[in-house]
Amino acid sequence: MRCFVVLAVLALAATALANINVPIKNHWNGGFQGEACFIVNVTVHTWAIHLMFDREIQSLDAYVADVSRKLNGGKEYVLTSKSFNQDQHHGDRLCVQFTGHAHGDVVPKVTARMDKQPHGGSGSSVTASPTRAPATARPGHTLPPTAPASVSIPSGNGIRAQLHVTNSWDSRFQGEFDFKVTKDIIGWMVKINFNKEVDAIDTQYAEAYHHSADGKEWVLVNKKDRPIFKAGDTMKLSFYGNYKGGKPAPDGSALLINMGVDSWKFNTAPDHDNSKYNYNDVLYKSILFYETQRSGKLPASNRIPYRGDSAMHDQGENGEDLTGGWYDAGDHVKFNFPMSYSTTVLTWGYLLFPEAYKAAGQEDKFLDCIRWPLEYLLKCHTGPNELYVQVGDGNRDHNYWGPPEKMTMPRPSYKITASKPGSDVAMETAAAMSAGYLAFKNKDAHFANKLLASAKSLWTFAWNHQGKYSDSVPAAASFYSSFNLTDEMAWGSLWLHEATNDPMYLNKAKTLFDPDPAWGMSWDEKTIGNQLLLYKATGEAKYKQAIEGTYRSWFPGGDIKYTPKGLAFRLQWASLRYSSNMAMGALIAAKLGVNPGPYRHWAMCQIHYALGDTGFSYLIGFGNKGYPRSPHHRSSSCPNLPAPCGPFIQSSSEPNVHILYGALVGGPGDSDNYSDKRLNYVNNEVATDYNAGFTTAIAALKSLWIHKQHPEQTGHAQCPYSAGGPAVG
Repeated sequence: MRCFVVLAVLALAATALANINVPIKNHWNGGFQGEACFIVNVTVHTWAIHLMFDREIQSLDAYVADVSRKLNGGKEYVLTSKSFNQDQHHGDRLCVQFTGHAHGDVVPKVTARMDKQPHGGSGSSVTASPTRAPATARPGHTLPPTAPASVSIPSGNGIRAQLHVTNSWDSRFQGEFDFKVTKDIIGWMVKINFNKEVDAIDTQYAEAYHHSADGKEWVLVNKKDRPIFKAGDTMKLSFYGNYKGGKPAPDGSALLINMGVDSWKFNTAPDHDNSKYNYNDVLYKSILFYETQRSGKLPASNRIPYRGDSAMHDQGENGEDLTGGWYDAGDHVKFNFPMSYSTTVLTWGYLLFPEAYKAAGQEDKFLDCIRWPLEYLLKCHTGPNELYVQVGDGNRDHNYWGPPEKMTMPRPSYKITASKPGSDVAMETAAAMSAGYLAFKNKDAHFANKLLASAKSLWTFAWNHQGKYSDSVPAAASFYSSFNLTDEMAWGSLWLHEATNDPMYLNKAKTLFDPDPAWGMSWDEKTIGNQLLLYKATGEAKYKQAIEGTYRSWFPGGDIKYTPKGLAFRLQWASLRYSSNMAMGALIAAKLGVNPGPYRHWAMCQIHYALGDTGFSYLIGFGNKGYPRSPHHRSSSCPNLPAPCGPFIQSSSEPNVHILYGALVGGPGDSDNYSDKRLNYVNNEVATDYNAGFTTAIAALKSLWIHKQHPEQTGHAQCPYSAGGPAVG
């Protein structure tokens, strides 16, 4: 058994009407350290903080601010924002650490205010103070009233301990709680009850989250220094406290709550079929994954308990509302290129196989699912020749490991215009809106017509002002750089033709036809999708031949490598994305009458590989053969709020706190090798586009089962697929 000591001091300073008191964290001969924290109540795009000292300070250093002015003989310093943190939004918490230099070992009294903030930005002064315990009692620091946000405490866990007083003075005591840890802890909260008023608690590895007005109940939440304890450890919470009422020192008890417990579970969806895998459950859980990725103000119907409102200040350069949409992957950037592609492909599956969603009981939830990004994409189209295509900076975002609800980094927005074109993303957005029009035209005509009008406008914009969006928006180039325009120009035109039946759009797409075998299908590659839509629209043999050429290349014996267990392996990064997308294409081709037998058989085997044919499910939360527990995904890895998250969680070997139901991970390597580690973003990240084609393929297989055309029902269920030779026989 290991034993850890959690010890030292946390001074909780009183808040003045206009200034906050700033505790000193540490001091020595010649210097001291402090940290001033503020709650931002008024959004600012540059800021200044005034630090006032009760004595002259020779000089001052700050870590996340510039020391701009020294006033009043060194008794006041003005700190100003740096470029990376100048934007602070309502509700943000801004903390500035500083080091002062003075003669001797001094502990100055410090107050601070933040310009442009009511009451100087008061209300967030909870920081560490000197690391040496006083030998005698000192005056208590009375906390301002606290009003923390409500917390959903995970049920079914809690370790109790009685207070052991180790030292006592007239109004101060040293105490300790010993908690015997029975289950791994990732983030924790301690609820303490005293029998008399305690007006200050000092402990190094915790923040005071709440205390009652009478000082008898305290709630502490761990800092980032020591959030994890293993089963068998003893956690010793040692602290100093100030109390009132005279001797003896307070008695008390505490409850240690594991904030790394996921008490949220979803049952398996009913399975009325007799297929090998429960397609109802896959559709149900894939929709849950998209709900987990939601940004903005969440609806009352939110089903993901650990997700809340986030990125509520996303806006364009002129203040346009850009809230909503999906976070892209395991991060918190909204990349509109893959988002609009994912929306198009998901909606395509509903348009082709609506009976699958109806039979699975998921039609309403699915329509709610795709409406979320469609409403956001409408917001992004702010003018005839203007479309916002990204919110958030990928580099800054990737340096933050935490839930989206706690983001404080700047979230710039980026747009394409006539002078900075992006035909690819404009056409992909037009495709999503056109598909959305078809999905909603008989359910919400007003919404559908808005989508179609915007799609037509974007098509014209894309055609008249051609260029790659990643050339116009360098911030996107490192993450979702576009290869060319041709496939998206055809794709957007074909979806406008689907929505309007206007031959002008079809004729434009025909001029862009690519007959070569598709490399694959993804957010940046629509060749097989164009071949399928052209054949559907025309029935012409050359488009059918192009489809067959693509699948000759992809079937065994063609150009694609296969893993020993039968996965068509295009690329190491997200291998299941490509196999699933091409399986979707094969199932759509089969619906169009192109080689239905072998195409359905091959596609089923690719999808069943992901669902568990290898003895492992790559779809999180699905099946009983085991599935990934540590995907590269921030919000699901973090403990329940208000426990903090950070790089210490990212690098931990502990599984994600929350089960990321319905997310398809990137997938195995070329020898079926796979590592379920959070740092393995190549194989173990998730993304909205990974699930899109996969979900449509599941809807197709469910539809086949309904119509008794599933390979399992026609005697073609053997996997891996090994019919061999060209896939046209």
